[in-house]
Amino acid sequence: MIHLIIIRIVACLIVISLNAQNEKNGGFSTFDDKRQNEEQGEVSLRIMAYNIHHANPPSEPKIIDLKAIIRTIKAQDPDVLALQEVDANTTRSGAGNQAEIIANELGMEVYFGKAINYDGGVYGVAVLSKYSISEARVHALPTAPGTNGEPRVLATVKISLPDDKSFRFGSTHLDSQRDDTNRLLQIQEIVNIASQEPLPMIVAGDFNATPNTEVINHLDQFFTRTCNDCEPTIPVLKPEKAIDFIAFKPKENFSIEYHKVINETYASDHLPVMAVLKLNQK
Repeated sequence: MIHLIIIRIVACLIVISLNAQNEKNGGFSTFDDKRQNEEQGEVSLRIMAYNIHHANPPSEPKIIDLKAIIRTIKAQDPDVLALQEVDANTTRSGAGNQAEIIANELGMEVYFGKAINYDGGVYGVAVLSKYSISEARVHALPTAPGTNGEPRVLATVKISLPDDKSFRFGSTHLDSQRDDTNRLLQIQEIVNIASQEPLPMIVAGDFNATPNTEVINHLDQFFTRTCNDCEPTIPVLKPEKAIDFIAFKPKENFSIEYHKVINETYASDHLPVMAVLKLNQK
């Protein structure tokens, strides 16, 4: 009888220990989980999209706090990261290459996609990855004549995973004008680019459009977003609109394990978006 009680106590302690470990990991896949998934032809990917507002906190209009951006990203530990509103060598940001600084701090590979010349340097989007990147490209996105829209881009890279698996990943930032004209042209071009891509593809960024608009409806015709009833991402203190998304194609190559908007209200004027996707590519 005493022997049976001891066995039950030990079993309970094991269960409690496993639950505690899962809590410690934040409910995400551990390295061992990833290794097991890879052996089964599946890879779990932590994807993050973040408009960093050139590391200028909205509550501190005269300062650049790149360390706050790095802390925010590091806390989520993404495998692949799409950044928007990134400065490189501009006077306003202290002449540093923000994407490279972030990548060096996090031990990631980086590709910067220039959108415009700005303030003695350049400004655009970036892709960062823990995995090897290659075949990097910047695609200029269209604007309608007479709209005076700021040039926008889609930056894409091929990301190579263990066991010869790979996918294409893109970071983008669509037009911010009130009218949807340019955004619709730009999302149509992104869909056109993606339709010619033989690899599975993830696109992430600031679309400056909310669900149920013509822009996001067009995105949804070809891609699958990681959220349906998406949490708002702007403004940071009292969020009202969801305009930052992560989306993938084809649907059958991915499954969504997790989607969350991160409640970090200091570092940028956007809340970052985090998703965990399982890539099934045999």
